[in-house]
Amino acid sequence: MAIFYFSDVLRKVGLDPSKVKLIRHALTDRGFRECYKANVVYEYTCHQKSGFSKGYDYWVTFISDQGTLCKLDSCYKVGAAVPDTPDMIPKGIPEIEARKFQGKNAYFHLEPLDLLKEYEGRLIIDWGKSARMWHQKGTTEKPVVAIQADEKKVFSGFENLILTYDELKEIVENPTVYEAWHTALSSVNAIYLIVDRETGKQYVGSAYGKDGLLGRWACYVDSLHGNNKLMKELICAYPERYHDFQFSILQILPKTVTDDEVIRTESLYKKKLLTIPFGMNDN
Repeated sequence: MAIFYFSDVLRKVGLDPSKVKLIRHALTDRGFRECYKANVVYEYTCHQKSGFSKGYDYWVTFISDQGTLCKLDSCYKVGAAVPDTPDMIPKGIPEIEARKFQGKNAYFHLEPLDLLKEYEGRLIIDWGKSARMWHQKGTTEKPVVAIQADEKKVFSGFENLILTYDELKEIVENPTVYEAWHTALSSVNAIYLIVDRETGKQYVGSAYGKDGLLGRWACYVDSLHGNNKLMKELICAYPERYHDFQFSILQILPKTVTDDEVIRTESLYKKKLLTIPFGMNDN
């Protein structure tokens, strides 16, 4: 017996399961597979028979491969529909689907909703033995078999770390959710790189002391500029520019190295990257 069903999830976010249609897109279907590859899943979903949404205000879509398990994709509020005449063929739709626009069916306006955003791409249900019934009522009991970890909350290694300012802010301000990040970043000293994605200018900095890299980067979250002279001037001139800052790591250093060793390594990277004459380092 399942611990809980997808209908429970719908109720949790305030949706009446009886007003929700569940749709299973299968990658084994050539037409859908071509649309999936072309990144036009939304457009593919909008194209249905005229009476497809009768009695339903919302559609929730899933994507499956082989078997009966499928992963939550999106949630939509259903709007008006127009005939699927050839002039309604969406840009990018593969020919295998485009030729189905003959004015006999409908093209629905779907409004993407964030109600299930936290589960999209992570929540997996068992569609059941009736896999050929690719659209079913929201009241049909679909066991939730797994909710996968949110990949952005998993620390995947220093060498893979690239963060925008907004992503860094979320991590710094949510230590419980991002516990692995806090543990890793506070355990090392480092030479780091900040790039202004608007201009490409770079800043090389160093992090050392009790809280390591986490402590230094937290200063940027609090002050926006980390008390760096040229970055201060930049933000003074363009107050929203900090949103374009990208943070990454050039080199990890153990906590056992001296402060002088960290600073010498930082200076070496400034020379290599020419961040004093051409970047945002002023010394």
